[in-house]
Amino acid sequence: MQALWLENNQLQLRHDVPIPQPPPGEALVRVVQAGICNTDLELIRGYYPYKGILGHEFVGVVEQGPTELQGQRVVGEINAVCGQCHYCQHGQSTHCENRTVLGIANRHGAFADYLSLPIENLHRVPDNLPTDLATFTEPVAAALEIQQQVMVSSTERVLVVGDGKLGQLVAQTLALTGCDLFVVGRHRHKLANLSARGINVGFADAIAKRAFDIAVECTGNPAGFELARRALRPRGILVLKSTYAGQLTFDASSLVVDEITLIGSRCGPFAPALELLASGRVDVEPLIQGHYPLREGLKAVEQAKSKGVLKVLLDMSEALPYIR
Repeated sequence: MQALWLENNQLQLRHDVPIPQPPPGEALVRVVQAGICNTDLELIRGYYPYKGILGHEFVGVVEQGPTELQGQRVVGEINAVCGQCHYCQHGQSTHCENRTVLGIANRHGAFADYLSLPIENLHRVPDNLPTDLATFTEPVAAALEIQQQVMVSSTERVLVVGDGKLGQLVAQTLALTGCDLFVVGRHRHKLANLSARGINVGFADAIAKRAFDIAVECTGNPAGFELARRALRPRGILVLKSTYAGQLTFDASSLVVDEITLIGSRCGPFAPALELLASGRVDVEPLIQGHYPLREGLKAVEQAKSKGVLKVLLDMSEALPYIR
């Protein structure tokens, strides 16, 4: 099968990768579409020593698996877990000490014709949800994880730093809480997507020090972290949603003095993400900026790396079986 293969920080399109042979408890999924994420780009830059097929945001069709799922469109949670370790036994399976992670750690990913995932990881896509939109399920779930970790109410002043793919989804999901939300970014056209939904937006010079209760950092760069930190009131909460390819340095003493809570946040709940997408309460269509067939995957990745580009999608078949 075809696949985008990463090795020694070099990405190549291969045509000789074997089709996965699912072990017991897993399903064979024919990938229909996959989204290129900043984490994929960070892996190429060396964020984590990964070798294999990239990609973890996908919609596919089950070809081998339970009868009720065969022929159905699905999305999939990316952590394949053991179910036996301390973390699995205590309801923290996304931190399973034996986990593999789709397209990120010890498991081939979705930039290929086929993938294999545990059956328990798969979620059926609602019939009324187009494939283009369903491909955003994983990042929308990641955005929703913030609300699993932090109580966000209408009385909170919340800052989102970053107007990229993840910042856009974090902002839309937080806006549903009714909080006093402000999004800071660098790109007028990206901020306009959020402004059109009634979300307050602006640039860094609009942010006063110690003005927010919660700040969510979605840029993945030190300047974004520093802006989010400066914006917090004492006893504020700083949520990190980005992975960093390099080392991050900061003034730890200021965190102690102001009693700042620092929270890392990544994977999130798929069922509510699918519901938000199917109901249109989160609108991802304006974020799509490119479609490429898998055979042009290297070109697609280069576009995704371009400054200011939002979501680039890979179509795994020349003739997709589902209407976008």
